[in-house]
Amino acid sequence: MKQKFNSCFLDSCFAGKQTVLALVMSLIFTIPGYGQQKLTAWDSLALSPPMGWNSWNFFENTVSETIILEIADAMLANGMKDAGYQYIIIDDFWVGGRDNQNRLFPDPVRFPSGIKKLADEIHHKGLKLGIYSDAAEYTCGGVTASLGFEELDAKTFAEWGIDYLKYDYCHAPKDVTTAFVRYKKMGDALRNSGRPIVYAICEWGQRQPWLWARAAGGHLWRTTWDSRDAWQSNDNDLTGIMEIYEQQKGIAQFAGPGGWNDPDMLMTGLYGKGRSSSVDHRFKGCSFTEYRTHFALWAMLAAPLILNADLRNLDRETLQLITNRHIIAINQDVLGKQAEVFLERNGLEVLLKPLANKRWAICVFNKSNQQQKYSFDLKKDLDRYEPLRVFEVWNEKQHGRLSRLSGKLQPHDCAVFLLEP
Repeated sequence: MKQKFNSCFLDSCFAGKQTVLALVMSLIFTIPGYGQQKLTAWDSLALSPPMGWNSWNFFENTVSETIILEIADAMLANGMKDAGYQYIIIDDFWVGGRDNQNRLFPDPVRFPSGIKKLADEIHHKGLKLGIYSDAAEYTCGGVTASLGFEELDAKTFAEWGIDYLKYDYCHAPKDVTTAFVRYKKMGDALRNSGRPIVYAICEWGQRQPWLWARAAGGHLWRTTWDSRDAWQSNDNDLTGIMEIYEQQKGIAQFAGPGGWNDPDMLMTGLYGKGRSSSVDHRFKGCSFTEYRTHFALWAMLAAPLILNADLRNLDRETLQLITNRHIIAINQDVLGKQAEVFLERNGLEVLLKPLANKRWAICVFNKSNQQQKYSFDLKKDLDRYEPLRVFEVWNEKQHGRLSRLSGKLQPHDCAVFLLEP
C-alpha cells in the first residue's frame, strides 16, 4: 500500500533524523496486514472511538469542579450516558502548580476538593474523568505542564483515578523527532502507571502523527489545528469544519480499533458561544443543518465524538441529534473502518464506510451552496452488487430491496443510509 507524503514533509522542514523517523514509522504502518494483528491490552482501551465531553471551547479558564459535576449530572439526565458517552474531560487551566514534592495540584479555588474526590464522584455516576497536560514546561494557557515529570505525573493521574489524558504540544519544538520522543515518554509512563488511561496525542497534525502516534502509545491523535465554530473559516490561522474535513482525506488507513485519527472536537450545539472556538466572537456558529452534517461526517470518519457545548442547556433538536442511536452505531461499529469518499459529482460527495456483518453506511453530502438533487445506482455507481435493504437514518424509514438512492439536499445537508444484505 502506498503512502503519499506532502512536499513539506520531505523537504527542509523535516530534514535529517526526523525525516528518517517518519519514513520508518510510515513503513511500519503500511506493511500489508498491519492493523489485523492481535490487539494488546493497551489497544483495548480504545477499541471504538471515545465518546464524551471536553470543557475547552465553552468554559476555557472558568472550568471548575462544580461545572464538571453539573455536566456529569446533565449527561445522566439527558440520556447521553445511555447513548454511549462516558468521558468528561477537564482541559487546560485546572493546574494550581507543583508542591514541595513536585506533585501537581489543582487550582485551589476552582477545584477545592481535589481531583481524586472529583474522580470518585464521576465514577460513582458511572462516567469517566479525563484531564489535560502538555509535553512542555507550560500548557497552551501558560500553567504548569509535564515535561521532565512524565513518570510522576502519570502516577499522580493514576492515583487520582484519571481515565483519559489529553496531551497538548504548545511551547514545544517543531521537529517530529522531539515530538515522538516526548509523546512516547508519556505513553510509556501511562502504561506503567498501574491504571488504564486513554492517551490522546494533541500535536495538531503538523508532524503527521498518524505515521507514529500509535508507536508512541497513543489511542487517538489530532490531525489538525483546533476547530472553530464556523462551517468554513476562510482564515489561514483559524480552521473551520470544512477545512478540517478536507484534511481527513487520504489517512483512513491509519485508523482502526485501538487507535484513531482525531479531527478535533465537535462544534455541534455551540451556536457561537464558545470562548475559544469563536475567537473574539468573530464566528457566530453554524445552522442546525450544518451541525447535523458535521456530526454525521465525524461519525462516518470513525472520529472521537467529543462535544463542547453546555450540556446543561441543550435544545431538544441538538439533543436528539447527538443521541441518535443509528449515527452513533455507525461511529462505534466494531469493524473500526474510517469512511472514504467513493464518488464526487456536481458538488456532492458520497462517503462509504464498511460495517460489520457485510453492512455499509453511506453518507451523501451536499458541499455546495445550492440545493442539489442526487441519484445513484447501487450497482453501477457504488459497486454494490448483492441485493440490499436500505434504511434511511434521518427519517428512520426502512425500504425493501432498492437499486437506486435518490433525493434532494439543501446546501450543506447530508443524507445517511444503512445498507445490509
